[in-house]
Amino acid sequence: MIGPLLAWSIRLVEDFSNDILAAWAERRRMHARAKATPSTREGLAAVKECLQKLIDSGDLLPATVSRKHGITLAHHYVAAVTGASWNQVHHFASRHGLREIAARRPGPSPMQVPVTGRIEGRPWRECMDYEETPILVRHLATAAAIVILYLTGMRPQEARSLRSGCCPDPQPNPDGSMPRHLIRSHHYKNVRDSDGHHISAGEERAVPWVAITPVVNAIRVLERIVPKDELLFNSTHHDVVSQRKHHGALKRGTLDRRVEDLVSWINQEATAQGVPAQKVSADPHGNLGLSRLRRTLAWHIARRPGGLVALAIQYGHMRTTLDARTSTGYGSRARRGFHGELDVETALAAAQTAARLRDATAAGEKISGPAARRALVGATSIPGFEGALTTPKAAAKFLARDGLVLFDNPDAFLICAFKRDTALCDPDPGATAPNQFACQLGCGNAVRTDSHAQAAREHADRLDAKAALVPQPLGDRFRRTANRCRALADAHDSAAQCAEEAIA
Repeated sequence: MIGPLLAWSIRLVEDFSNDILAAWAERRRMHARAKATPSTREGLAAVKECLQKLIDSGDLLPATVSRKHGITLAHHYVAAVTGASWNQVHHFASRHGLREIAARRPGPSPMQVPVTGRIEGRPWRECMDYEETPILVRHLATAAAIVILYLTGMRPQEARSLRSGCCPDPQPNPDGSMPRHLIRSHHYKNVRDSDGHHISAGEERAVPWVAITPVVNAIRVLERIVPKDELLFNSTHHDVVSQRKHHGALKRGTLDRRVEDLVSWINQEATAQGVPAQKVSADPHGNLGLSRLRRTLAWHIARRPGGLVALAIQYGHMRTTLDARTSTGYGSRARRGFHGELDVETALAAAQTAARLRDATAAGEKISGPAARRALVGATSIPGFEGALTTPKAAAKFLARDGLVLFDNPDAFLICAFKRDTALCDPDPGATAPNQFACQLGCGNAVRTDSHAQAAREHADRLDAKAALVPQPLGDRFRRTANRCRALADAHDSAAQCAEEAIA
């Protein structure tokens, strides 16, 4: 479910934000005009002309949803459009029973705002609606929060402390290249002056987060919602529906509820736009809280090195950077930060790979490769670690067993019994996992089973089928890759041994 949620969040930020924020500015202008307009004869005449025509023709009336009355006439919108006062609209509506008529015939409240956003090549709205705009602004802010949290690895409380201006545009390097955007924030716990007194203003964190382009865009959107130097998630400026005066940042529970509201809106929008395949599926583990984004990100990086949501590759957050534990890494600030989450998911994935290898060889599958014996030893040592890998400390200890930790790489049709000194994927010093996107033929850590050989042949068949449907140069490339896959399978068949023979 994270894939569609992230895709829609980025779509809101990058494709729809200009329309939504332009509509929000126009709505506030119209609302202020309606509140400030005095009652005049001209205004009353305009109200009568506008609404009586809709009543007589049977057309839809501009409607809104009131907590007290349910669906009713959009008084402020009508006042702004006609140039009448709110009181004049209210009195006319009361005399003619327009609340009941609007409930039976609710219609839109279109504003004169250009629609530039597209979905599937067509405008996503016929017009921007006065009454829908506050809801869209709230969903836009929630989408920005999801983009920031998921693509930096921040904790929710860390994102809630960000302020407008936290991610300035960098200055070009002397050679003309552009450095990365950095996100700087403050922390408040245990911040004291030289006399030991707590500093309520906090202090800037020593190490910033690295921001990729989607994150920068999300921050820029939030900076258009809140004033300069305010919290990006300031409660007052994000309470766009009720317009209440709150203090501090949005609460954790509020953000979690807004994520669920956004998911509901996405699913309704996907149906309305004719793209039901883009719905966010229900989560079998319950509501999606923001705190789960970090763990989900770690899961994808640890288990999907070449998958659709492998953001470690798509957005430049390479595992090599993560393993380096440097300040340039993915959302890195401290060893116990996102790296701990990644270690847990990596260790769990490795333990499951070892368990699958143990079960497969016990069921009669044969094994080949220079690291076959070492892999079987690693697989048999797993029972002592089952159930003990849910803490970063235990996971790090498990991954430190150089040469005995197994990593499945389905894209390369092998298991890597990772041993740092013999790896050809150029791991960093101290790395506890391979660079699976840089797997090399002939590596001494490779292990294959009958299942890997079968998967390689099936992939070769698919490539041959594609090769017949594409231009010759591309088809030749597909055929060469298919031949290499079959060669891998043939090499396995000629060298494969049962577990007892391999470990002897």
